[in-house]
Amino acid sequence: MANAVYLDYNATAPVKPRVVEVVAEAMASVGNPSSVHAAGRAARKRLSRARGQIAALVGASPDQVIFTSGGTEANNQALKGEGKVAVSAIEHPSVLALADEDHIVPVNADGVIDLQALDELLRRQRPSRLAVMMANNESGVIQPVKDVAAIAREASVRLHIDAIQAAGKTPIDFIDLGADTLSLSAHKIGGPQGVGALIVRPGVEPASLLKGGAQESRHRAGTENLPGIVGFGEAAALAGADPGFKDRVSALRDRLESAVLQQSPEVRIAGGQAARLPNTSCLVFPGISHETQLIHFDLAGIAVSAGSACSSGKIGPSPVLMAMGFSTSDAASGIRVSLGWNSTDEDVDHFINACRELLARTQRTRSQNVRMA
Repeated sequence: MANAVYLDYNATAPVKPRVVEVVAEAMASVGNPSSVHAAGRAARKRLSRARGQIAALVGASPDQVIFTSGGTEANNQALKGEGKVAVSAIEHPSVLALADEDHIVPVNADGVIDLQALDELLRRQRPSRLAVMMANNESGVIQPVKDVAAIAREASVRLHIDAIQAAGKTPIDFIDLGADTLSLSAHKIGGPQGVGALIVRPGVEPASLLKGGAQESRHRAGTENLPGIVGFGEAAALAGADPGFKDRVSALRDRLESAVLQQSPEVRIAGGQAARLPNTSCLVFPGISHETQLIHFDLAGIAVSAGSACSSGKIGPSPVLMAMGFSTSDAASGIRVSLGWNSTDEDVDHFINACRELLARTQRTRSQNVRMA
């Protein structure tokens, strides 16, 4: 049975109804975008429209968009190749897996990249590529990517920005950022799973992971996932047409955090003093493991997570929280609450009530243990 209250939008957002409609329409239509007959031309028109919608969301040109199977592939395509890869310590697993161990840039206690350490590393190690996420998927902390771009440019290092969590939640202007490549994923903004995009600055040639066809300007061989791409385009258009999203969702997030802190001042909000995405809250409950919390909230009908959906199945402390200076114990006591386009006041109320029950039960257990000692 699905959870009655869904607060895990950073893992995957519910698909928007209009997206479901356009995906169904595309699936009901025949035609390969590479074919020259009428059906192929119609498919190609749908593909081009979606490319323009996604480009518009991030201030890019349609010809800068390369479609992929998702954010992980887009990150890999941007970063694979000759030379070393430097990354920040809080990157997504699909980026960290491509980095060299001695090319990790630290972050401060707020989860913001250390720009001085970055500058020193680039000058000392001379990597060929640098990857920094625009906003962290666990804490929601927004990185100073324009400053990062200036440092990378000075060091003649190609910069990749993972904007997968940021897209649709904070404004993005690809040209203004000064990055060379930027990755996106449809299912984070209410689109279908299994489709993403890599945005590429003119003159940059990313690695071609799939060869054997001329699709995507020879950057990615294989027939395009047209229904997924059409859904991605529609989700991008809807995200760009919702100017009230930030204020609406941040109000929900702030109310949730305020209530939790009133219940237990011991709770810490990771990155709470930094600029964050409006929808994300990483709550650290000292002494309560994230496994205990996840089970409690799940039984209460509430879906939250303990971090990245690509790594939260592993037992252990959060690498992101560890990088921010949290103790091993506290890093294993953090959960992520992430809201989105369909979140309501009632969802927040359910979480607050379930949190109150969790804290009360924990206090009772601790009191019993003290009496028995």
